[in-house]
This record gives sequence, structure tokens and C-alpha cells, in this order.
Amino acid sequence: MTLFVVNIVLALVWVIVTATFSLANLLFGFFLSAFTLGLIREQIGTGGYLRRGQRVASLFLYLVSEIFLSAWRVAVSALKPKLDLKPGVFVYRMMVDRDYEIAMLAGLVGLTPGSLVLDVSEDHSTLYVHALDCTDPDAERRKIARGFERKLLEALR
Repeated sequence: MTLFVVNIVLALVWVIVTATFSLANLLFGFFLSAFTLGLIREQIGTGGYLRRGQRVASLFLYLVSEIFLSAWRVAVSALKPKLDLKPGVFVYRMMVDRDYEIAMLAGLVGLTPGSLVLDVSEDHSTLYVHALDCTDPDAERRKIARGFERKLLEALR
């Protein structure tokens, strides 16, 4: 049984024991049981899923900030009188190897304005990415590796 399911069961037990069937009491029971499970995480042999929740939140915040920054860059580039863009396709070798991780990485990269994932290689090791401004493909690769892929691996593994 996963720790999240245990947390939900404990929250339901809290609602039953207190005999107050409300959403606020259920949420209080959920947070109380999460706090309790966090206190005994060494005894039950897990680092806690709260830390994973923080990592997922970090990935989400990074995605939102990257969407805003990319949208700003695309808007500024589109409003310039002279477009000095160099669109192109670059190859990105992935560290992720599971199908759902590859799908999530492709989705995250494709969500940012100015980039589009064109294809995944047959051996599931490479993404083909189209960038609106591909003047420095190595910088784009580093941005994916140090940003989306690193945060995705932290959140999922």
C-alpha cells in the first residue's frame, strides 16, 4: 500500500472518529495524517511523499515560469521590425528512458512557446526539437537538460 493511500485512509479514520463529516474536517485529517507520517518516516522506511510533492510543485513552477519567459521572448521577437531569427531543428539525447517520462518531457518541451517536439527516435533515446530561434542549439540542449529533464527526473524518481 502506498503512503498516499495510507494518508487517505488515516484521514477517513479521523473523519469517522470525530464524527464530523465535512470537507474541512477531511482536509484537516489529511494534513494531520500527512504530518504524522512525516514524523515517523524513518520508522516506516520511506523518505516521504511530501518531498516528492515539493519536487512536483517545483517542476510545475519551473514550467509556468518557462512558459511566461518563452512567450515574452516570442512576443518581443515577433514585434521587432527586423526578424533576425534562425529557426531550426536540433537533436536532444535524453536521459529519461521510460515511455511515460519521454512523453512527459516531450509535452513539457512542446508546451513552451517557440519550441515543438517533432519526433522521438525509434530507440527512444532522442528527441527532435524544432526551435523558433536555433542560433545556439547547444544552449537549447543545456536548457532542456538542466531544466525540464532534471526537474522531471527529480519529481518522478
